[in-house]
Amino acid sequence: MKRMFAAPDPGLLRLRSAARAVVGIGGAVAVCGVTGHSLVAAVTGGLAALLALFTVNDATVRDQALTTALLPVAGFPVLALASGLHDVPLVRDAAFLAVVGAGVYARRWGPRGHAVGIFAFMTFFITQFLHATPAQLPELYTAVALALLVSSTVRFGLWCFERRMRPPAVPAPPGGRGLARATTRQAVQATAACAFALALGQALSQDRWYWAVGTVWWIFVNTASRGETLVRGFRRVLGTLVGVPAGLLIAIPLHGDPVASSVLVALCVAGIFYTAAVSYSWMVFSVTLMASVLYGLLGVLDPALLALRLAETGTGALGAGLAVLLVLPVTTHATTDAWIQRALHCVHVCTAQATARLAGTPDADPAPHIAELGILLGRVRLSLAPLVHPLNPLRSRKARARQVLTLLDDCAREVRGLASIAADPDASHDARLAAACWRVETAVGILTSPRTHRARVVPSPEPRPAAAEPALAHIHGLEHALSALATPLHHAPYASPAGA
Repeated sequence: MKRMFAAPDPGLLRLRSAARAVVGIGGAVAVCGVTGHSLVAAVTGGLAALLALFTVNDATVRDQALTTALLPVAGFPVLALASGLHDVPLVRDAAFLAVVGAGVYARRWGPRGHAVGIFAFMTFFITQFLHATPAQLPELYTAVALALLVSSTVRFGLWCFERRMRPPAVPAPPGGRGLARATTRQAVQATAACAFALALGQALSQDRWYWAVGTVWWIFVNTASRGETLVRGFRRVLGTLVGVPAGLLIAIPLHGDPVASSVLVALCVAGIFYTAAVSYSWMVFSVTLMASVLYGLLGVLDPALLALRLAETGTGALGAGLAVLLVLPVTTHATTDAWIQRALHCVHVCTAQATARLAGTPDADPAPHIAELGILLGRVRLSLAPLVHPLNPLRSRKARARQVLTLLDDCAREVRGLASIAADPDASHDARLAAACWRVETAVGILTSPRTHRARVVPSPEPRPAAAEPALAHIHGLEHALSALATPLHHAPYASPAGA
C-alpha cells in the first residue's frame, strides 16, 4: 500500500488515466443503457471500453486510434465463434486454446498486435463469463461498437493529454527465428499452460473453468522470463486472496443494488488504472472486487462463488509456473542482461545528445532518449523483480540486484540533470565535456561487452572538482555510477552460457 501511493506519478499521468477511464467506461455503459441494451450487453460494452483504454498503448495518437478501430475486427468473429460453441465443449476448448496461441503470437507485431491479441482473447473470455448466445450477437455487436465509440470520443477528443506529450521510443521485443523468437516461445508456453489450467479448471467447475485460463493469460502479459512469470503468478494469487474477502464484506451486502454497485465499479476501474503501473497485486485486487460486484448485478454472487474464484486463480498460477519451468524455459538472468545492456546504451546516447546540444548542434535532442530510458529502466525493474523479491533466499544475488537498480537510477538522475541543462539556450559548454563523454562511452562499451571480456577495467572517473560547471558535474556523477556498476555486473550471472 505504501509503495503504491508513494510511487512517483510525473505529470499526474496515472491519476489522469484513471479519471479518464472512469469517464470513458462510465459513459460507454450509460449510452448502452440509454439506448435500450440489456444488462449483459451493457456489461460487455463496458468491458470492451475498459480493454480499449487499458491495452491500446501505441506511441502516437494516430496509431492508437487505428489500433482501437481494429479491435472489433478481431473481436467480432471471436465473439460469434465463442457464442456458438457452448454446446460443443471439446471444439470450444480447442478454439479457445487456438485464440490463446494466436493472441500471444500476435505480440511480435508490437503494441498493436499486443492489444488486438488481448481483445480477441478477452472477447472469448467475456462470452464464457456472460454465457452469451448467438441470438444475442446483434445486441452485443452494437453494444461493443457504441462503447468503443464513446470511449474513443473521450480518449481522442475530450481528454487527449497524449497529444501534448512527445511519444517515447517503445523498446521492441527481441527478434530471432522460430522458437528463438520470444513471442513464438511464449505462445507455446501460454498455450500449454492454458491447456493445463483448462483441464484442471473444469475438474473444479464446469461453469467457471475459464477463470483459470484467464489467470494464465494475464500472468503471461508483459513477462519474458520464468522468474518474472513466477513472481507475477504469486502476485496474482495474492491480489485475489485479498480481493475475495473484500467481495464478501463489500459486494455481497450490496445485494446487486444498481446505484451502489455502479459507484463501486467506478472506484474499481479507477483502482485498476491507477495501480497497474506500480502494483500488480493491488490491480488484481481491484479486478477481483469489480468482478464480485458484476456478479452481484447479475444475481449469482455468493461466498462459494468467490471461494471458487480463488481456487481457479491458484490453478491458473500453477499452470503458468509449470509451463515456464518445463516448456522452453528462459532464465531471469538472460532476460535481465539484455535489458540492462539496452538501458546502458541508452544512457550513452542520452549523454552524447546532451553534450552535442551544449556544443551547439541544433538538431541534437536528448528528450526522446530520456523517455526511452525510463521505459527501459521499467523493464529492468520488472526483470529483476524475482531477484529482489522478499521470498528470494539468495541474499548475495538480491543485494547485487538492488545495487544494480540503485546505480541505474543514479545514472538516469544524472542524465536527466544533464539534459535539463542542455535545454537551456544560455548554458555554457565546458571543453572538458567531450573527454568526459568519451569516458562514458568507453565505460558503457566495457559494461555491455560479452561476459568473457568484462574483466577489463572500467576507466576510473576523474575526481569531482570542488566547483565544476553544472553539466560537467552531472557527467562526473554519471561516471562514478558507471564505475560502481562494474562490480555487481561482473559478479552477477546475468549472461552465463547455461542461462542463455
